[in-house]
Amino acid sequence: MTTSEINIDTATLEQLRDVLINKSGDVKLANRFRALFNLKSIGSEQETNAENADKAIEYIAESFKDNSELLKHEVAYVMGQTKNLHAAPYLRQVLDDLDQQIMVRHEAAEALGALGDSESLPLLKKYYDEDPALEIRQTCELAIERINWENSDAAKNETLEKSLYTSIDPAPPLPTEEDNDSSNISAKIEKLRLILNDQSRPLFERYRAMFRLRDLGSDEACLALASGFEDPSALFKHEIAYVFGQLCNPVTVPSLIKVLQDEREAGMVRHEAAEALGSIATDECLPVLQSFLEDKEQVVRDSAVVALDMYEYENSNELEYATV
Repeated sequence: MTTSEINIDTATLEQLRDVLINKSGDVKLANRFRALFNLKSIGSEQETNAENADKAIEYIAESFKDNSELLKHEVAYVMGQTKNLHAAPYLRQVLDDLDQQIMVRHEAAEALGALGDSESLPLLKKYYDEDPALEIRQTCELAIERINWENSDAAKNETLEKSLYTSIDPAPPLPTEEDNDSSNISAKIEKLRLILNDQSRPLFERYRAMFRLRDLGSDEACLALASGFEDPSALFKHEIAYVFGQLCNPVTVPSLIKVLQDEREAGMVRHEAAEALGSIATDECLPVLQSFLEDKEQVVRDSAVVALDMYEYENSNELEYATV
C-alpha cells in the first residue's frame, strides 16, 4: 500500500506520520491535514496514553521541515490545542528559527500561550521586545498576557460564559459581569464593538471582546466582529476571519469574500478568510473558492484547496471535517 492509499480513519500512528510528512511524495494536501487532525487527537490523550500522545507530538513536529507554510502553521496551531506540554520545546524552536515564515512563527508563539507554558515566557518576552515583525510582537504580547492571566486571581474569580467552542483561544472572553450593566443585547454588543475597535486599549482586552462577541454569536454580534476588518493589524484581522470559520454564520460571507479578494491584504488574513468560507460552505462560497486555486500567493492557493475539501465535507453526510 502506498502512502496515498492509506485509510486515515484506520491508520496506525506510523502510517499517519507517513501521510502527514508526505513520505511517498504524492499525498494530497487535504489528506495530510486529515492525518494531522487525527494525530492531534492522539496527542491530546496525555492523561490516558502518555506514550502514544508524546509520540504523536513528535511525529507532528517532523512536519516543521516541510515547505508548505499553510501546513506548518496548522501544525503549530494543532500542537497548542493538544494541552500536551511535550509540544513546548518544538514550538520554542520554531519561534526561535528566523528562517521560518512569519505566519508559522506567529502560530508557534500563539500555541505556547495556548499551552500556558510558563517556561516559554523569557523567549516570548525576547521576541515581544526585539522581533522586527509586528505580527510576531503582537502574538508574543498576547501569549504572555494569556499565560499571566491563567496564573492570576482573575482567572479564578471571573465568571466566563461557557463557550460552545472547544478551542483554546489567544484570550479568554470578557467576563459576563462586564456586560451586566445592560440588559439590552444591542447595547451590550455595541459596547463590545467599541472595545474591539479601540486601538488605545490593550490588545489582550480587545481580543477578549472579540471572543465574547463570538460566544454571543448572533447576526448582530457577527456584524460587529466584521467591523474589525478595518483594523490595520493583519494579526487582528486574521483572528476575526478564524472566528467566522468557527461561527459558520452566512451573514459573514460578504465580508470574508471581500477580504479574500483584496490582494493588498496579508496572506495570513486571506488564507483564514478562505478557510472560513470552506467551513460556512454556502452555495456562493464554492465559485469564490474555486477562483483562488491559481492565486499568486501559495498560502492562499493551498487554503483554497483545503477550503474546498472542507466545503465538500460540510455538504456531505460526514459527521465532521476534523477533530480539532
